[in-house]
Amino acid sequence: MYRATRKSVDTSESSTPPETGGDTEAEPNAGATSGTTAETATEPETGSGTEAEADPGPRERARGGWRRWAMDTRPLRRPAYRRLWSSTIVTAVGSQLTAVAVPKQIYDITGSSAWVGYASLAGLLPMVLFALWGGAVADTMDRRRLLLITNTGIAVTSVLFWVQALVGLDSVAVLMVLLAAQQAFFGLNSPARNASIARLVPAHELAAANALGSTVMQTGLVAGPLLAGALIPVVGLPELYLLDAVALCVTLWAVFRLPALPPLAGSAARRAGIREIAEGFRYISRHKVLLLSFLADVIAMVFGMPRALFPQLAAETYAPYGEGLALGLLFAAIPIGAVLGGLFSGTFSRARRHGWMVIGAVVAWGLAITGVGLSASLWVAVVLLAVAGIADMVSMVFRGAILLSAATDEMRGRMQGVFTVVVAGGPRLADVLHGTAGAAFGPRAAVAGGGLLVVAVMLGLAAAVPALRRYRI
Repeated sequence: MYRATRKSVDTSESSTPPETGGDTEAEPNAGATSGTTAETATEPETGSGTEAEADPGPRERARGGWRRWAMDTRPLRRPAYRRLWSSTIVTAVGSQLTAVAVPKQIYDITGSSAWVGYASLAGLLPMVLFALWGGAVADTMDRRRLLLITNTGIAVTSVLFWVQALVGLDSVAVLMVLLAAQQAFFGLNSPARNASIARLVPAHELAAANALGSTVMQTGLVAGPLLAGALIPVVGLPELYLLDAVALCVTLWAVFRLPALPPLAGSAARRAGIREIAEGFRYISRHKVLLLSFLADVIAMVFGMPRALFPQLAAETYAPYGEGLALGLLFAAIPIGAVLGGLFSGTFSRARRHGWMVIGAVVAWGLAITGVGLSASLWVAVVLLAVAGIADMVSMVFRGAILLSAATDEMRGRMQGVFTVVVAGGPRLADVLHGTAGAAFGPRAAVAGGGLLVVAVMLGLAAAVPALRRYRI
């Protein structure tokens, strides 16, 4: 078990330039501690942080009553993290307005769902490529500056979406180009945003910080589409794009007030190119706990995400309940469960055995999905999908914490770039796998079989490779 010393924390951080973006308060930093941990051992068995950091203190240990169960809000006491998180609240809903408006406008123009699917692919490829490159960029420049540049780019594309809708351009090609550009900026933005968290909160609050951010994003997945559906008949598509652009201006102001986040002193000067991206993958291969954290998500999502089968389940298995009602409940259940998991994340966010939490969450996800496939009752299926959503939230929180604590600061951007690709690509691969299996074996058998595969593969991997089981902070 390796521990970083307080001296290493002070030395690394004191050499960071004190310049800020309109804000000079010193923020607790986990960057140097986790860097020392990962550099000390090829197989880090512990997370970052000193004993002093890991001990939450008597006030936190004395938490009782409902506060022990409710979301852990300690990271919000830190002004810089609070600004980053508050900007996420605005964009979580605003981005969903555009996410609904673009396919709606494309369908209105073409009358074809196929074109809606093509547009999704047009956004996926640039997001994947720029997320990988953006991770390397985030490790070579001030992350606050990169966030300002990329958020500005996203805001500009939202304004252009508004302009093309306002003038009635009705061009699918223009929409796809704008969508590709916006997703490219998102790919550049996401690694820098996620990697910055470890510089804004101490190590023992990383899980709580991830729970706060993930809850907001999941809430946006529920509230954003509902708000878009309510607003489109009232204000129209152009104004929906404009609302997203205005929300992004709020985000820019919050990011501007973050402290500067340059590479830590001692990091080698380098360019963000193919070599740096490749080094990120080599780094993952050398640190099994990082590799396993990615594999855990791939296992859960590729084998166990059955959303491609929801329309068929609604039309066949749950048709007596009403196809429209069934479809809406099936799609809403997982994000609603994730939000509930976030709201009550105080029940798990203080856990220190992060590896076991990931393993348990993925197994729980698989068991819940298996139950969905075995159930002929819509309401039982919805409850089980909500349970799966809670398990997914737990997995997301601790996988994110592992990535931030087990990697050195100079590698965090690239780790988050790969994380973005895995999170975006896994469910899309699942759509292909489940769609094919559903056509061959029926939807319920495909869902149940996928859930059982998740359980079997995750338990087998955990038994074969102990690095994830041993990981704790």
